[in-house]
Amino acid sequence: MPRISYFFFEDKRSAWLWLVVRLYLGYEWLMAGWEKVVNPAWVGDNAGAAITGFLQGALKKTAEFCPPAPAACHPDVQGWYAWFITNAALPNAEVFSYLVAYGEVLVGVALILGFLVGVSAFFGIFMNLNFMLAGTVSVNPAWFVLGLLLLLAWRVSGRIGLDRYALPFVRRLRR
Repeated sequence: MPRISYFFFEDKRSAWLWLVVRLYLGYEWLMAGWEKVVNPAWVGDNAGAAITGFLQGALKKTAEFCPPAPAACHPDVQGWYAWFITNAALPNAEVFSYLVAYGEVLVGVALILGFLVGVSAFFGIFMNLNFMLAGTVSVNPAWFVLGLLLLLAWRVSGRIGLDRYALPFVRRLRR
């Protein structure tokens, strides 16, 4: 393994770098999720309203809404993902609303605490991927890359955090 790869993904000295990345990304996820948790359009009496609007906006970015010259059409949302939105997400908008809101909060808290960083980063990446597939760029590519780096460095990225204790415990349970 090249020295630079070893330093970033295996060496305990890089844990301080990953702490900074984890705290930043965790804070961003926590704040994004908290805004949704306290918003009744995401969680509460009107749950599902916000995500329904988001998903309907995503459907407007499909090939169906392209200009008359289909050769020039490069839709932001692919047909198979539009099918998923139409047949799975929209009919269950309230469930997805809760999943997104609380999922973002849980990912944020877990990253801040350094608890199962690899798993937490995976779920953050999964949410970013879905947001991008729905045609939303925003901060998602940057968060995707940071999450991917945390996932690759899972052995050391939570060392200054609860993973220092959680990972040995999980290893003992697996035996």
